[in-house]
Amino acid sequence: MIPKKLRTIRQIYAIFFFALFLVLLLLTNYADLKGFETSLFLELDPLTALAAFLTSGTFYKGLLWSLLIIVPTLFLGRFFCSWICPLGILNQFTSWLFNRRRPSEEYEINQYRPVYRLKYYLLGAFLVLALFGSLQIGLLDPIALLARSFTASVLPAANQAGADIYITQPVFHGGALIAGILVAIVLANRLMTRFFCRVLCPLGALLGLLARRAPLRIQRDVDKCIDCNKCLKSCQGGCDPHAELRLSECHVCMNCIEDCPTQALHFGLPRERSSIHLPVDLNRRRLVEGAVATAVLFPMLRSSVSANSNPSPAVIRPPGSLSEEEFLGRCIKCAACMRVCPTNVLQPALLEGGIEGLWTPILKNQLGYCEQNCVLCGQVCPTGAIRSISVEEKIGAPPFEKPVKLGTAFYDHGRCLPWAMHTECIVCEEMCPTSPKAIWYKTVDVGYRDGSTKPLKQPYVDPRLCIGCGICENKCPVEDLAAIRVSSVGETRSESNQMILER
Repeated sequence: MIPKKLRTIRQIYAIFFFALFLVLLLLTNYADLKGFETSLFLELDPLTALAAFLTSGTFYKGLLWSLLIIVPTLFLGRFFCSWICPLGILNQFTSWLFNRRRPSEEYEINQYRPVYRLKYYLLGAFLVLALFGSLQIGLLDPIALLARSFTASVLPAANQAGADIYITQPVFHGGALIAGILVAIVLANRLMTRFFCRVLCPLGALLGLLARRAPLRIQRDVDKCIDCNKCLKSCQGGCDPHAELRLSECHVCMNCIEDCPTQALHFGLPRERSSIHLPVDLNRRRLVEGAVATAVLFPMLRSSVSANSNPSPAVIRPPGSLSEEEFLGRCIKCAACMRVCPTNVLQPALLEGGIEGLWTPILKNQLGYCEQNCVLCGQVCPTGAIRSISVEEKIGAPPFEKPVKLGTAFYDHGRCLPWAMHTECIVCEEMCPTSPKAIWYKTVDVGYRDGSTKPLKQPYVDPRLCIGCGICENKCPVEDLAAIRVSSVGETRSESNQMILER
């Protein structure tokens, strides 16, 4: 017999895990354990593990944590959605906060609806894309979505309001769009309890499929049930506990057990007079049609210009990133790397690298630069899209022969102060961190309109020594468009994106 106060116990667990999610995000600013705590929830995500395996053919060791969710789900059902998932908990809280419905409306809105099938079709589409090598589950995966939203919009907004979460105020390209999507998900709970979880969540769909034969489940005694429908009042999944319960939709919130006035519901093994359970409500023809449509559209997606088909100067990836095709096959757009970046240089891409690269990390040197002794981004990446490298490997210290090269800097002589305006400036040379310096200067005698001459230092870039860190671009005194800018050409991770191909 399940205790009557299990709802309170679940709420305590839910509050704990949501608070843990926030605390672990905040710890990345103050703690030294910057790998484990940032990626913990992402590595617990079974959908991340499955999709990353389909795209890369390998199982990243950190994702073994997902077994802690998969194995209990096979026996207990979709407990993750109601007890642990931070976005699910946020949706449930806002559903309660926005609840201004009459009891009769509550009963009606918590009944099962055919629109709940949509999440299974979305899951099928994402998995088909993963099979073809395009990892797009991060667009709707609840853990990646919430981590990206908090990193790029919520926490910066809180810091702007005076919470002092960051030492320096971060800003993110596209942060307003990311915030708008989160706000839309939250406001949708006004229309339907846990709208995202019931209708759109691909992780919920995967867990529903895993839970369809769980031996421990909500059971209804048909002799004790008086068809009062009170079990619908607080149902989080819309799983019809008053009839033949749909196990794949049940969030194991246990609210129905506490609300039942006759104790007709219990959690556990079936009894002699327990009702039957309905299978997953899926139209197989629609599922096949969706998979085929995704397979047909995929070549069209790849046929558009992207950083994979045509290297873009603006797509500068973090140090340790895999080649572009492998990177896109592993990155789940979770923004964990952006969260730990100390200089705010890592930004969510918009369309710089094509539609496949939406919200993947790129360097925007106008906002920051790649700190020479920092390798945090590779430590927190949950899928290995960014390799975990050492500082020695990054800077090319022994036993490594060459540093990791992100790109190459080039001068715009029409904007450079010494070149265009005959004004003394060697900020870029002073800031260059390589040894010997990749930026050097030549002293020349410059003539002026009045006929006078003056010695002036004009800077040059040695492309063999430049590592593309971007500090020269970031510190350039020409504010709106720096006179020296980094391009992705020459990056270590690509054999073809080079200025001069070696024979």
